[in-house]
Amino acid sequence: MKLARNPFHGRAGAMLLALLLVSVSNPCRLHASERRPNVVIVMTDDQGYGDLGCHGHPFLKTPNLDKLHHESVRLTDFHVMPLCAPTRAMLMTGRDALREGVWATVLGRSILPAGSSTMATHFAANGYATGMFGKWHLGDNYPARPHDKGFQKALYHGGGGVGQTPDYWGNDYLNDTYFLSGKPVQKSGYCTDVWFESAFDFIRENRQKPFLAYIATNAPHSPYIPPPELAKRYQDVPGIDPPTAAFYAMIENIDTNMGRLMQLLTNQDLERDTILLFMTDNGTAQGLSAPAAFNAGMKGSKGTLYEGGHRVPCFIRWPGGQLPAKGKGRDCQSLTSVADLLPTLASLCGLQIPAQKPSLDGLDLSGILKGQPQPELESRTLFIQYSQTDNPPEHGKGAVLTPRWRWINHRELYDMKNDPGEIRNVMKDHPDVVERLSKAYDAWFGQFGPIFREVNRIRVGSDHENPCRLNAMDWHTGGTPANLPWNQAMIRKGLPANGYWAIDVECDGVYELKLMRWPEESKMKMTESPEKGGRNWPVSSARLMVGEMEISKQAMPGDKSITLELVMQKGPKRLKTEFLDIDGKSLGGASYVVIHRKSKVDR
Repeated sequence: MKLARNPFHGRAGAMLLALLLVSVSNPCRLHASERRPNVVIVMTDDQGYGDLGCHGHPFLKTPNLDKLHHESVRLTDFHVMPLCAPTRAMLMTGRDALREGVWATVLGRSILPAGSSTMATHFAANGYATGMFGKWHLGDNYPARPHDKGFQKALYHGGGGVGQTPDYWGNDYLNDTYFLSGKPVQKSGYCTDVWFESAFDFIRENRQKPFLAYIATNAPHSPYIPPPELAKRYQDVPGIDPPTAAFYAMIENIDTNMGRLMQLLTNQDLERDTILLFMTDNGTAQGLSAPAAFNAGMKGSKGTLYEGGHRVPCFIRWPGGQLPAKGKGRDCQSLTSVADLLPTLASLCGLQIPAQKPSLDGLDLSGILKGQPQPELESRTLFIQYSQTDNPPEHGKGAVLTPRWRWINHRELYDMKNDPGEIRNVMKDHPDVVERLSKAYDAWFGQFGPIFREVNRIRVGSDHENPCRLNAMDWHTGGTPANLPWNQAMIRKGLPANGYWAIDVECDGVYELKLMRWPEESKMKMTESPEKGGRNWPVSSARLMVGEMEISKQAMPGDKSITLELVMQKGPKRLKTEFLDIDGKSLGGASYVVIHRKSKVDR
């Protein structure tokens, strides 16, 4: 098989390539003089299948996305996870989210493992410029940040949304401070506009070579804060409540930016040679608010195993490729998954990707995108499972999908051919189907036992992030996120909560640990409470537990933090903190800990 242009040079590179690289199935064969296509992926947050005008929404206006829909191949039976971080893990790795140890959005279970390669890793290795803009939500510390995972340029907010605990303190969607490859930078404008405008700059800068641009908006995720100029939009729609009106206004702003993106590609003479892909990360979060609810006839919403929780839009346009030209869009009704996008794009772009063990879970869909039959899709089985807990997902609490059937929680069976709204449970009528799908699920779930015993750790003491800042969103609690302060509003309330961080100390050394209730940029004292009714913390001392070590230190009046210094040895550890009052009563854990390796120590 003829290989595409080799990004590795020299004898050593050729030997490495021979040992490590394998072709993706049915790679797109490109002539040496042809330019590889650019790729732009836009993924919105909490926008469901029905939250689009082209899918029949009665009043939401999305003319630009409707235009893209009409010019694209549409995957109409396309599935993600019901929560955002697992979906993002599958998009980036091409593998099941459980295989990556990502099954939740908090509790340290949204962090990619150190050894994971991503879409950006593979594109960069094949000579692409890579950039991401917006929501990452796969780890806020080394080695899981976007610029650790192959993105050469990355502008992003912390955590799973603007204003969440890892984010820069006080961000509120307008004129915020974000992170540019880990460094805080202040940006002017509304968050969604910032993501797109930054991507536009990246596209202009790299228009002479192939690029991968990943635009992942935090909108329309809560809190529902539209841009000021759209604040009153949709409020006069009969029966609509203010949060839903704001939700739809945020989508309209996304649509406007999609129009700007498509116009930029045209103006820069890049439209023909760019694969433009639009999708969302899970079912609607607000589109079922009565009485203005619309969900394209599907049952369920974000966080459910029903169709409305994980079936989302996916539009793919490539005018210069073997996909439909303008005005000739086409539906592909095969059962498809977000994990399919990595191998599919690799094939369309003629990439070579390293052999992996285990291999990718996704399938190359380039055949059906070009109108060719892919018989393996006719009998495929997909699995949907997540758990918003620290503990691994429970056996049986998942969904099994085939082109015809949906087997949910081992208790419900729906015939999608005759009942697409999942109204009638026909489990008792089809025991043979139940047995077959149950066996398939057991075999799939059984792979993950060893993974469930592992934890994706935050690396400390590395030259790649020194100092590093831990935050309470990544606490492990051994249970549910009850009282877990995953956003800044919860931290302001001062509710008692605690957990531990799973860390991996990179090298023996002297470490300084700064324990804080508030992040450094807030400039607040530990005893302050910025919110009326918020719980005061009369901090008298702090306790630090790292592995088998435990040390304490008294607080001084007016302290913004309590700093401790200790020698930590290389290796995996649990790190836990505790603030105490004068009577020794626990007030809760430090919401933020800054760890600075001051020097290395030789054993």
